[in-house]
Amino acid sequence: MVQIAMTINGKMRKGLVEPRTLLVHFLREQLNLTGTHVGCDTSQCGACTVLVDGRSTKSCTMFAVQADGSSITTIEGLAKDGKLDPIQEGFWEEHGLQCGYCTPGMIMSAVNLLTDNPSPNEQQIREGIGGNLCRCTGYQHIVNAIQYAANKGTAGR
Repeated sequence: MVQIAMTINGKMRKGLVEPRTLLVHFLREQLNLTGTHVGCDTSQCGACTVLVDGRSTKSCTMFAVQADGSSITTIEGLAKDGKLDPIQEGFWEEHGLQCGYCTPGMIMSAVNLLTDNPSPNEQQIREGIGGNLCRCTGYQHIVNAIQYAANKGTAGR
């Protein structure tokens, strides 16, 4: 077992893990942060996407020990003072979700996208979420939701 410590959603969190424990399982099973979903376990779907030191990362492909010392943001860490982040608001207002399974990972990828490019066009948005799969929406409402947040200019901040 290995002792790890990282800042998650602004709070220092510690845990004892086996070296083979994936970050997604540490978040969900030890810290009860179940907003990060386990989809395919092969890094294909993006449902497990979180921000590691500000960069979108598929947490099913990273060992928890690799995140030791990092700053992690999960979907639970976006809302501030009970107010949705603009990207979360965009998904609500633009109907960017149906079943909701892909939504946390999609939102976290969108935060990274908007950090890198605050004013993306439709093609750039589609490329930015290319590592996340949705089986329900057909993506147009997701693109609209990200554009909504881009127009607000403050997503993920």
